[in-house]
Amino acid sequence: MQPLLDADGRLRNGWRVLGFLGLLFLAGLAVSLLSHLWPRSLRPYVPTRWLSVLGVLAASWLGLHLEDRPWASLGLRLNRRFLGELVLGTLGGAALIGTAATLAAATGAVHWVRTPGVSLGDLGAAAWFFLAVAVYEELLFRGYPFQRAVDGLGFTGAQILFAFLFALLHWSNPGMTGASLAWGTLNIALAALLLGFCWRRTGSLALPVGVHLGWNWTQGSLLGFGVSGTTSQGWLTPLFHARPVWLSGGTFGLEASLPCALVCGAAIVLLWRWQGWGASSDAGPSGGASTASGS
Repeated sequence: MQPLLDADGRLRNGWRVLGFLGLLFLAGLAVSLLSHLWPRSLRPYVPTRWLSVLGVLAASWLGLHLEDRPWASLGLRLNRRFLGELVLGTLGGAALIGTAATLAAATGAVHWVRTPGVSLGDLGAAAWFFLAVAVYEELLFRGYPFQRAVDGLGFTGAQILFAFLFALLHWSNPGMTGASLAWGTLNIALAALLLGFCWRRTGSLALPVGVHLGWNWTQGSLLGFGVSGTTSQGWLTPLFHARPVWLSGGTFGLEASLPCALVCGAAIVLLWRWQGWGASSDAGPSGGASTASGS
């Protein structure tokens, strides 16, 4: 058996993922240099996180180009359906984290007060920033490397691997200690599974990007929780009561709470049962059957 090539004489998917990571590293060096040169006057309008998006887009494009795959196969078809799924996902992500917040409040763990000085403009700027975060992380965790892992390991194997990696890469976030480490790891992994199903059922990155955006923006910018441990000033400020931290997630955010686990679990079951927009559940991102060969 050839260690580099599969039965069809093509580079194995594992090596393609490693090649993508190499390209991403080179793109990251360029982005780091550009970030230092980026004018401060532009940063409120084009945050440096968008430069990182350009880096992962460049690595993805080159990987697809070397395989002679169309750009649309990545799940970035910028058409009316894409925009519709992006909006639907944003509303869905907001509803999911809003439900978790409602459950936390129902236990008596938290209530909110209005934060003085936060304007609608601040909410808009935060949405723009969180859109960049969502696009970057979905390209990285549901884009080219994930899709090549699906080709090599099958969807279930890729889901498990990338859920583990998604959770692992959050371990360095502020507040990842004690109970927050356990609940945060569980819920971030569940969120990765949820977002993977969003891609699987639509063959597009629009729905996962939207869910990611709506989730983060509602949790941090609207409700004032930490977003995976990263604190931000929200439209509302949560006031925590003398209840176990795992009921609200505390300063880490709702992602370290039992209500979040319940909401994510329910959403995953619904997406698992949903067969997509009239397509077979075996359809890959380009509409064809995904394979489990060539790992």
